Amino acid sequence: MASPALKHATTPTTLQEAQTDALLALLNLNGTPETVPLSSVSTPAKSGGTAKIPTSTAPPVWKVLVLDHQTKDVLATVLRVQDLRDVGVTLHVQLHSLRPPLPDVPAVYFVAPTPANIRRIAEDLDKCLYESFHLNFVEPLPRALLEELAASVASTGTEALVEQVIDQYLSFIAPSPSLFSLLSPTPTPGSQAGPSQPKPLYSYKLLNSPSSTEQQIEDEIERIANGLFSAVVTTGHVPIIRAPKGNAAEMVAKKLEVKIRDVLLSASRTHGSTASLFSQDSSGLSNLQRPLLLILDRSIDLVSMVSHGWTYQALVSDCLEIKLNRVVVTNPQKRSYDLDSKDFFWAKNAANPFPQVAEEIDTELNKYKQDAAEITRSAGVSDVNDISQLDLSSNAAYLKTAITQLPELTARKATLDTHMNIATALLEQIKKRGLDELFSTEEAINKQTVASILETLRAPRPDGVFTPEDKLRLVLVFYLSSPDNAITKDDIAELEKELKSAGADTAAFEYIRQTREISRMSVSTVVGGTSTPLGGGQGELFRGFTALGSRLTDRLKEGGLENLISGVKNFLPANKLLPVTRLTEALMDSSAASNQSLQETDDYIFLDPRTPRHAQGPGLSGGAGGPGTGGASGPGRAKRMAFAEGIVFVVGGASYVEYGNLEEWAAKTGKRLTYGGTEIVDPGAFVDLLQDLGKRSS
Repeated sequence: MASPALKHATTPTTLQEAQTDALLALLNLNGTPETVPLSSVSTPAKSGGTAKIPTSTAPPVWKVLVLDHQTKDVLATVLRVQDLRDVGVTLHVQLHSLRPPLPDVPAVYFVAPTPANIRRIAEDLDKCLYESFHLNFVEPLPRALLEELAASVASTGTEALVEQVIDQYLSFIAPSPSLFSLLSPTPTPGSQAGPSQPKPLYSYKLLNSPSSTEQQIEDEIERIANGLFSAVVTTGHVPIIRAPKGNAAEMVAKKLEVKIRDVLLSASRTHGSTASLFSQDSSGLSNLQRPLLLILDRSIDLVSMVSHGWTYQALVSDCLEIKLNRVVVTNPQKRSYDLDSKDFFWAKNAANPFPQVAEEIDTELNKYKQDAAEITRSAGVSDVNDISQLDLSSNAAYLKTAITQLPELTARKATLDTHMNIATALLEQIKKRGLDELFSTEEAINKQTVASILETLRAPRPDGVFTPEDKLRLVLVFYLSSPDNAITKDDIAELEKELKSAGADTAAFEYIRQTREISRMSVSTVVGGTSTPLGGGQGELFRGFTALGSRLTDRLKEGGLENLISGVKNFLPANKLLPVTRLTEALMDSSAASNQSLQETDDYIFLDPRTPRHAQGPGLSGGAGGPGTGGASGPGRAKRMAFAEGIVFVVGGASYVEYGNLEEWAAKTGKRLTYGGTEIVDPGAFVDLLQDLGKRSS
């Protein structure tokens, strides 16, 4: 079976770009739009065949794209319908749907390697549905299924139709340039064909549920390792792997190291006769140039999963429905908006605190109005929409400039309208749920007492009481942020009583307490950062809310935005490192890290897939006398290396609060960082799975 072709004419700068390049190469029949030498093209499965590769001067090859539910999500996150049209995809269809035969059109299949999918592909081949079949699997096709496909093709005599069979290593979703999650577990054949999607399965729940069998846990660890391997292959670089000992992260790390080592060993045995999956490392990067891969277990910090965020993307995740970069706003009417890397405002402001986002909307609107006024003035019309109706014979030079700028101006206005609507929906939720009050309380959670938390829960609010779930999340943050035994049993009983009186389900609280009592889960406190607010006066930085209200009142019905703004507190997040960021700093930039962080990370296992297995020896334990920079024995301090680039992966789920904190640290230190998890879980969903675990444990 062929590996993917060398994917990149130029080295991509982010994981999302690398995945997009790989998908476009796949859609170009595993070539690139530019002229590609034959030596860099994957070997097709068909004997003697060659891939049809569009060149920069030739028109694209028109084709059909066949997807399943999993691969549809991969494409939908980074490509739009117009992008598919640009590479010659005239029709994209579901594998398990009824499809008419198109015997004169080639078909690109991009599906998961499952028995049901293999059987359906064999049926399509038997019916000769398409002119040729380019079979791409989102992750490696197991040998048993490859043999089943080969047997089916041989029995029907349709081997001439198969142009390629290629493993693509793309089983992850990249909604942002430096954010990714793994594909959800493969649905059963019945659910694939059904109209409704199966309920999501969360790794944290499966790995921590008392009802999970040993085989289920082993299968999940293997699935996570496979998905993370796909992300590593897509980056093109062999990382140095670090992970804490004694949990799922260590199991994933060791499985992943074996997979990478096997690929490198296989490539060395073929002596370059096949393209290496890590072709970008072929020149031999030094240890200082290679990236870090830090694999952590979700139990290292649960606070980030349930706390209330204050950045734009964290609020969107908490207050609105977001999936595959599509945000759904239900009030005043249900509308959906696509937010992706092509959205200039989202790309620039997603990680910013919400007050700053409000100010940016105001700034961008003013800029738009100025540009529109300049164009209409030069064209001699009163409205931008009238430009396309003008007679080109008069004032042709000005009109040509105006008409050229019109599409960009129209697209910019549509983007700003989208974010005005989203910001308005978020402001309503902030006011209704008191999210500003909850966030400010949680920002100073180490200064809170049981009495102050109870007072916050009971205090009357002009817009109504906090929701039961928000109260529960505040209590969870308080409990998890408190030292062991700092909260008495009587205090816990009082907090639980208050939650129950508010109508909250306390199963999640009970589960967290049980887990902490059993394992004495030490909560990583925030060190190495400060509680000093970011530069500038709070009032001045919060000015955007007032500006947003005054400037946009005429564009929002009933002027509700200004009223909402008046009740929102004026503050920005404190400049501090969350536990995952703190540990990342200790491993990537040890000179700036605290002694506590360094002591924790010195004990992490150290895995270098490029080091001969025998050379690592006792280094797998990663103890104080563990490996040095190359995996050989040496003092603990020798393991401290400087990394300019890294991937942080959390087994059990990622959160936008944590992502934003890592992004902020990376921007300040100049590091290139990619953050991912088994899935991206919003706070409400994580509380739900904690409640489910609590009920199963009781």
